[in-house]
Amino acid sequence: MATETQESPAISADDIKLAEKYKSDANEYFKKQDFNNAIDFYTKAIEKNPEVAIYYANRSFAYLKTECFGYALSDASKSVELDKTYVKGYYRRAAAHMSLGKFKEALKDYEYVTKVRPNDKDAKMKYSECNKIVKKIAFEKAIAVDDNKNIADTINLDAMTIENEYAGPELEDGKVTLQFMKDLMELYKKQGKLHRKYAYKILLDIKCYFMKQTTLVEIPIGDEHKFTVCGDIHGQFYDLMNIFEMNGLPSETNPYLFNGDFVDRGSFSVECIFTLFGFKLLYPNHFFMSRGNHESATMNQMYGFDGEVKSKYTAQMADLFTEVYNWLPLAHCLNKRVLVMHGGLFTRDDVTLDEIRKIDRNRQPPDEGPMCELLWSDPQPQNGRAPSKRGVGCQFGPDVTKTFLDLNKLDYIIRSHEVKNDGYEVAHNGLCITVFSAPNYCDTMGNKGAFITLKGSDMLPNFTTYEAVPHPNVKPMAYASSLLSLMC
Repeated sequence: MATETQESPAISADDIKLAEKYKSDANEYFKKQDFNNAIDFYTKAIEKNPEVAIYYANRSFAYLKTECFGYALSDASKSVELDKTYVKGYYRRAAAHMSLGKFKEALKDYEYVTKVRPNDKDAKMKYSECNKIVKKIAFEKAIAVDDNKNIADTINLDAMTIENEYAGPELEDGKVTLQFMKDLMELYKKQGKLHRKYAYKILLDIKCYFMKQTTLVEIPIGDEHKFTVCGDIHGQFYDLMNIFEMNGLPSETNPYLFNGDFVDRGSFSVECIFTLFGFKLLYPNHFFMSRGNHESATMNQMYGFDGEVKSKYTAQMADLFTEVYNWLPLAHCLNKRVLVMHGGLFTRDDVTLDEIRKIDRNRQPPDEGPMCELLWSDPQPQNGRAPSKRGVGCQFGPDVTKTFLDLNKLDYIIRSHEVKNDGYEVAHNGLCITVFSAPNYCDTMGNKGAFITLKGSDMLPNFTTYEAVPHPNVKPMAYASSLLSLMC
């Protein structure tokens, strides 16, 4: 019996011409760093002529810029599939793999480029750097015999002396006070540095505190009490100070929840995290912090925090931060009515609050499952679920949100994790709210920042938006250049 083969419809000369025009328009948007419009026009080019590898590779690069690493990987793979000799496709795929922390896969693509272009110095450099990372990871695994060994146990505060010339804030009897916090913030505004002894003490104390916390923290809010939820800060210390200027310093009568991604990208991440940890120690029952996807070793190595800590302090402190982050709570429930997590919901419909409470969080985020999804997932406008644009977690629709809320008797969810032009977005018929608190993200996005205030009596979200404020001339990701050079 004969079988029919499905042939692709012929692409007209007009379509080819129009596709090239769309690509040119997309390139112009890309140059202006308007990556969303660039993606739209590359998509139009692909719709008119889906057989051109460069369209996919270019859109892959734009997706990388918007942190849609899953889409970037898919497009790069498609460009290679269309043209197995298209070197830039392999570059883009390697960059996508790097972004997802898949260094071995990235190395294979860089290796291919060096073989077909043996005289390409840039390819050799990227292959060499990526190879170093792969070997370093393998070496660390090989020597990690004692999994129970804690960096915290190796730190001797008594051996650290306070030099006479140190003029910064000092802990009082080893404790954080309000005056210490005020002095610390002033020190940081002037680009000063907290003494390493006090920095280590804060980290050791905060680790002990978080170890006693539950994975899902319940937060009661009185009827007439105000509560503030902030989204991603991403190392933008001066914008963090602006939030406190507008909304008041944290206190027992002005509680806050910071919903993950305190660090990375912005080059004042050390200042942000010690400020937040300091307030957590000062007001443990009125200041809360959720883990984000950037509170992880791979993200910190890629996007700057690891390099910043090593530059301002030590490699040992960078490792201690990883230990501390492993103990951060994954979610908070406000008045038993609103669930707050960094990323979003799940690939299963039967996840309960009790299951979240039982998650073993003291580890690096896994590639799948509820812990991963709490940190990485994103909402989508259409019903159902889809593979994540980031390559990790999932995308979930309005029906998924409603099913989860009904099952767990909740009003709505608050999450962060995504840049929004107005600093926030209300989606899924008001049941899924995104808040993002880093304005003009990476000094390029032009977005506003926002925070949410609500009262216990009605739990209705009120939004405050704001523009970015000036900061010293240190560019975002200044400490991540050695790794990010592999993604250009």
